[in-house]
Amino acid sequence: MKDRVGIAESEGAPAPEVGRPSTARRFRELLADLGPTFIKMGQVLSTRADILPAEYVEELSHLQDAASPIPVETVRREIARGLGRPWDEAFASIDEAPLASASIAQVHRGRTRAGEDVAVKVQRPEIREQIETDLDLLYYLAKLLEAAVEEVGVYTPSGIVEEFDRAIHEELDFENEAKNLRAFAEANRERPYLVIPRVYDELSSRTVLTMQFLAGTKITDVRDELFPRTELAKLIVQEAFHQLFSDGLFHADPHPGNLLVLPGRRVAMLDFGLVGRLTAGMQQTLVMLTLAVALGDPDTVARVVYRIGIPDTRTNLAAFKGDIATLLGRYLGRRLDQIDAGSLLRDLLDLAVRYRIRIPREYALLSRASVATEGIIRQLDPKLDIAASVLPYVREILFGRLAPTSLQGGLLRGALRLQEFAQDVPVQLSQILMDMEGGKLVVNVQGRQLDELADAVRRLAVVLMSGMLGAALVVGAFISVSRREWSFHGVPVLGAIAVALAAMLFGAVGTWYFVVVRLKKIRLAGWLRRPRRP
Repeated sequence: MKDRVGIAESEGAPAPEVGRPSTARRFRELLADLGPTFIKMGQVLSTRADILPAEYVEELSHLQDAASPIPVETVRREIARGLGRPWDEAFASIDEAPLASASIAQVHRGRTRAGEDVAVKVQRPEIREQIETDLDLLYYLAKLLEAAVEEVGVYTPSGIVEEFDRAIHEELDFENEAKNLRAFAEANRERPYLVIPRVYDELSSRTVLTMQFLAGTKITDVRDELFPRTELAKLIVQEAFHQLFSDGLFHADPHPGNLLVLPGRRVAMLDFGLVGRLTAGMQQTLVMLTLAVALGDPDTVARVVYRIGIPDTRTNLAAFKGDIATLLGRYLGRRLDQIDAGSLLRDLLDLAVRYRIRIPREYALLSRASVATEGIIRQLDPKLDIAASVLPYVREILFGRLAPTSLQGGLLRGALRLQEFAQDVPVQLSQILMDMEGGKLVVNVQGRQLDELADAVRRLAVVLMSGMLGAALVVGAFISVSRREWSFHGVPVLGAIAVALAAMLFGAVGTWYFVVVRLKKIRLAGWLRRPRRP
């Protein structure tokens, strides 16, 4: 169970599985058995639909981060160590039974000296040292994998471990989560229907986080008497678009356990350890992508996705557009309860990976958030047409950005950029012509075939030098045999050494040239994805 506060309910376990467990399920169980570091790594990988196949992402999303609770005496001692003062000077009471107990932290309900109910998140003792040790092992394994694994071509094992390293250290520092809470509270201060827990800065540190305690009803369990489910579904869609296109800050893990319905038709959001941030350029790109998807324009969708990512190789755009058109045909014009495929955004990311297009982390987090949000809306109002619901918001945002007075990308800003471009082009062209006239123009050419040619020349040089050295050793051996100096039991010592060296040299070069150079790396993607049955 992921760390959260407010209500101690399970976020939902996977459906019972019968028969032989799948490879993805065994992978999830293996990570769970390896300990907290690997559990967290599995949860990070569950947010990256652009790295693992959909089956693994779905399985890892159910990875439960539960741990045996630590005694309340240990919790109080860690509170005192984190705050630098005895726990009873900071709190009037700390409940003995935890609200949640995970591998990194434990959450208890408490009460401040002022009589306010709070949720206190306390880091487990010595968990940082254990994670550092496991990270060293992961880096070592990543280096070994890179020697034999090609991967999908857009990510390396070391790169994945480095990203996980940054993510786990951010989670270990509760000041980051407190910063996220304050940022969300500031962004939503004008929206009374959304409640963000208040942070008690004077009772928080890197290992202790004290927040306002919120008790409510899990969003998927709400009754129409408390909040009509159809209106609640529309509110979730509205808030999601506010976060993406107005705030540029979105909750990356909005599963039902992190959303509570409070009295007064209010919704509380919990657990801000994982959030995503979008720049103005990313927001503009998402506007175009959402509008293109809603209008069913595969050409624009293909160009936007291609511009979002970083192609690892030359991409066949015609085939890419054709696959996107097929993908859109499965989604558009249907109600939500009729769509039994995965999320559209996640499928787009998977399609990009198949065409070897690297997707930035924020878009992968957005995919995870969109899948979770879609699941909530499916339970609240299965007949809600997502495309029809989001199109008015997209139009409003698009027209707002094109307004003449808009500072985010309106006509005035476009005219300013055009003026700067018109002023810069003559200067740049003049510089190029002057460099050509003075013989200072340098053209850098890079290409995979040129790199392969350079490697082939280097290998040829090594082989030629090794052959010449081996031939010299053989000639020297014959000369030594003919003179028979320094013999042992009738065998010339120098000749025997020269022959042995020549044999070793020829064997090493032959093995390297005929085995190592021609031995291709394996591709994990081919092992993880099962072949399609006809």
